[in-house]
Amino acid sequence: MKSTALTNKHISLGAKMVPFAGYNMPVSYTGLNDEHLTVRNGVGVFDVSHMGEFKLKGEKALDLIQQVTSNDAAKLTDGKIQYSCLTNKDGGIVDDLLVYRVKTNEYILVVNASNIEKDWNWIKQFNTYGVEMTDMSDDLSLLAVQGPKAILALQKLTSVDLSKMEYYTFCIDKMAGIDNIIISNTGYTGAGGFEIYVDNANTEKIWDAIFEAGKEFDIKPIGLGARDTLRLEMGFCLYGNDIDDTTSPIEAGLGWITKFTKDFTNRAAIETQKTNGVYKKLVGFEMIDRGIPRHDYQIADFDGNIIGKVTSGTQSPSLNKAIGMGYVKTEFSSVDKDIYILIRDKPVKAKVVKLPFHKK
Repeated sequence: MKSTALTNKHISLGAKMVPFAGYNMPVSYTGLNDEHLTVRNGVGVFDVSHMGEFKLKGEKALDLIQQVTSNDAAKLTDGKIQYSCLTNKDGGIVDDLLVYRVKTNEYILVVNASNIEKDWNWIKQFNTYGVEMTDMSDDLSLLAVQGPKAILALQKLTSVDLSKMEYYTFCIDKMAGIDNIIISNTGYTGAGGFEIYVDNANTEKIWDAIFEAGKEFDIKPIGLGARDTLRLEMGFCLYGNDIDDTTSPIEAGLGWITKFTKDFTNRAAIETQKTNGVYKKLVGFEMIDRGIPRHDYQIADFDGNIIGKVTSGTQSPSLNKAIGMGYVKTEFSSVDKDIYILIRDKPVKAKVVKLPFHKK
C-alpha cells in the first residue's frame, strides 16, 4: 500500500485508516456524522493526495484532450477548469476527470486514484500528436479545504482574493509562504471551499498552517467516509459506483458534459443515444419506508419486477433521511415515481426525486 505525505499525521491524530485505491487513507476521525456536519456548517480538511495529476504540454495538447474527452476543452481559457469524462470505444466511461488550462498549450488533468494507470495508458494510446505527458501523481499532494468557513481560514494564508475566485477557476500563487501552490475552486461536497495542490515536501507545512488559520472556526480533519456522504447529498457521481466502463454519459445524466460540436472517442454511438434515448437512467431517490439502500441492492416496481439497481446509498446526515442513486429503466425515471428497494429481499418503498438532495 502507498502512503501520502500525511499518512503519519493522520495516524497520530487517531484516524481510522483503510486501504483505498492502493493507498492507506483515513476513513474517519471523530465519526462520520460529526465530520459531515463540520463540513456542511464550518470547515474541514480532506487529504485527497491519492488523486492523480497529469500534465499535458505541447502545440497539440488541446487536440489530444479534445479527442479523448467528452466536453469541449476549446472553451477553456487560462485559469479555467472543466468537468469532463474519458469515453471508451463501447460508449462507456473510462473515468471522469477535471481539465485545468494553465496556459496556451499546457493543461493539467486530475483523475481518480483508482484509475491513474488505466487513464494514463488510455490517453497515451491516442498521443500521436507528440504531446509531452508527465505523470505528477506521486509528486503532488492535494488537500480539499471544504465548508462555508473555508474561505475565512484560507484567506489568512494568501494575498489572492479568494472571494473573487469563481467556481471552476484556479490560480498558481503563494500560500502559507510556499510558492507555486495551485489554489482551485471546484469542490466535491457542495459546501464551498478550495483545493490546494502542493509538492510533497511542503505538505505538512501547509497542513499545519491551514489548521492554525482555521483554529478559531473549529477546523477538523475529515475522512473519506464523510466525503462520500457529502458528495451523495449533492448527487455527484462516484466512479466505480455510479459510473464505470459500462455506463454512458447519457445514461448517467452527464449529457451536459458531452458536446457534439467536436469529435471524440465513440462520439457517434453516444450521439445516437442522445437522439434516440436510452434504456436506463441514473436517478436519485429517497426512502419513503424505513430502510437504508446500499450499493448493488436491486430495485423493483410495484409488481416485483426488477427494474434496476442501487449504485450509492446512505442515511443522509444533513437531511436525516435515507437517500440513494441508481439506474432504473427509463420509464421509471420520472420525478415522484414510486420504486421499491429490495432490502434483505423485502421491497421497501422509495420515490424518485430531483437532484441534488441537499439544496443550498
